[in-house]
Order: sequence, then structure tokens, then C-alpha cells
Amino acid sequence: MDKVMEQQFDIKSMYEDELKEMLSEMGEPSYRASQIYQWLQNGVKSFDEMTNISKKLREKLVQNCYISHAAIEKKLISAYDGTVKYLFSFHDGETVESVLMKYHHGYTSCISTQVGCRMGCSFCATGKSGFSRNLTASEMLSQLQTEQEDNGIRISNVVLMGMGEPLDNFDNVIRFLKLVSSEKGMNIGMRHISLSTCGIVPKIYELAEMKLQLTLSVSLHAPNNTIRSRTMPINRKYDIDELLKACRYYCKKTGRRISFEYAMIDGVNDSDACAAELGEKLRGMIAHVNLIPVNSVSGTGYRKSKRERQQSFIHVLSKAGITATVRRTLGSDINASCGQLRRKTATERAAKGESSK
Repeated sequence: MDKVMEQQFDIKSMYEDELKEMLSEMGEPSYRASQIYQWLQNGVKSFDEMTNISKKLREKLVQNCYISHAAIEKKLISAYDGTVKYLFSFHDGETVESVLMKYHHGYTSCISTQVGCRMGCSFCATGKSGFSRNLTASEMLSQLQTEQEDNGIRISNVVLMGMGEPLDNFDNVIRFLKLVSSEKGMNIGMRHISLSTCGIVPKIYELAEMKLQLTLSVSLHAPNNTIRSRTMPINRKYDIDELLKACRYYCKKTGRRISFEYAMIDGVNDSDACAAELGEKLRGMIAHVNLIPVNSVSGTGYRKSKRERQQSFIHVLSKAGITATVRRTLGSDINASCGQLRRKTATERAAKGESSK
């Protein structure tokens, strides 16, 4: 990060009350906080765009603060369904991916919460690129703002399922959630936001206590510890029984259904026996299983399960009283799942002798 920026306030990550406090210390009236807050939430890139703020105050803000912005580094548009995949860059040159999808109910954006990921799941492209840093709340907001501006649309649903593990960046993610759902901000209700986690158990309990009414998606991907520990290192720290205990607590505390993500990997976790074991594990829980044909990520050797295997898996789960569906695949021609575009770009840059940032 630029040394000047390290000494400045990340103003777009501030709550309105924090802005009031900062302005008070500058000797400015508190009502300016509401004006500045709304400009920031509308996606301004510079203080000069704040036309109802005095030049003197704008100069103070330039000296003390910076405005985060997600610049479009690359953009791919699916010829099949119009899904848009972005590679965004930030002030320090780091890049993340985001995907904008159009459904009949509106636009959904899948955003990143970290540059890279520490979790190391074997089927994930993001983890293979390593971890660089956490994203700030403003950098998460900026992904949405740039997508809206670029497409002239309003995003109605947000999924925190791009690059990174949201609960590994807990404080910044919570700050983002409160900002993005603010009535003076983008005003996207918590019920229209999904947060995906690989299973950091203590943070699931902490999230449950907050009762935010978002949809929690848990990346399960296996019915037992043997398979899960092989594909997801986090299971060695918080095993499947600990994780599901936390999930049951979350359901009870919030009254919200959990969505379990399950990547269908041919010959690894897609047998009827796996489905039956999973059904027993989830029996009695308010849950839905989202089956995801695994992505073809170079170096893994994984193949997606055949369609008849997917349907058999659903049938076995239904006998245990668990509903399951196969996730609709969007943007398949542009590798819309996050991690692959950044990894490919970094490889191309390395071949040219350029910086990976």
C-alpha cells in the first residue's frame, strides 16, 4: 500500500457516525457527514465530485482521506447468457475477480472478500494463487459500484462467494454488510445477501449471535471427515461434526435456512453411499443442498459428475427429507467461477516478465 495512503483514512469504509466524529475533529459541522456519506455510497471516485461540499472542506478531505475504487482490469462477457466476469485492480495493483449475473428477479453480483485465500481447498483456483491480503469494506463496495456504473443497472442481490474466505476477514466483511444494507447507501437488504464459508466454526457462532438475517452458505463438499480433510484442509481444524453443530446453532438462533454447497467430483464424493451419509448428517436441519458440478481447474485432475449421477444423488437425499438442486451454470464460456482469470493473468504477466500485481 502507498505510504501516503497508509496515513490516510479509508473514508468509504466509515459509518456515518464515524464521519461525523472525524468532521468534528476538523472543525466542520456534523450535517456534512450525511452529504459525504451519500456521495461515497453513490460511487464517487474523487472529492471534487462532491459538488455541494465547500472547496475548503474538500481540500481537507484530500489531505486526510482517500477514496477506494475498483478499476476494470479485464472484462469478459458470456455469449451464452450475458454473464459478466470482471478482473478489478485496486490502488496497490492487487487484483480480484467478481461476476455479475442476470436473473429474472434482477442482477446478482458475486464479489471477492480477499486477494487470494488461505484455506487451500484442493478444487479451488483461488487457493492455488496463494494469499496476499484482506479487502477493506470499501473495496468490497467498490466492486458493486463499478459494476452498476459500467452496466447502468442496479444490483439487487449480493453473494460473498468470490475470491477469499469471508469469515477469515470477519471485521471488514461485517462492516461491508452494514454499509451495503444501509438505507442511505445501496440499501440491499440482508435477506438479499448470501455469505459463503468453508467452515470457520468460531466465526459461525459469532455470526449467529448477530442475527443479521443473511443467507449462510456452507461449503461442505463431503459427507465425512475422510473425504473432507483430503479436499478441504480446514476440516483438520474444525471437523464435520463440529461444523454441523455450529450450523444447527445458527439455524436455531436466526431462524434462517442454511444452504450447503456440495461440489460434485466424479468418483470422489458423488456416490449414492455419500448421498445417504450426507442425508443422515443433515437430517432434521433446516437446510438445502446446492449441488455444483466441479470446475475444471488445471492441476487437480478432477472431473464433474455425470448428469445421471447428480440426479441419483438428489434422489437419495430426498428420501432422507433433504431438498437438493443442481446449481444453474452461468458464464461457462468465460470460466465465470472466481480465481481462474486472476491466475491466468498472473501467469501471462510472469511470462512477459511483468509484476503479478
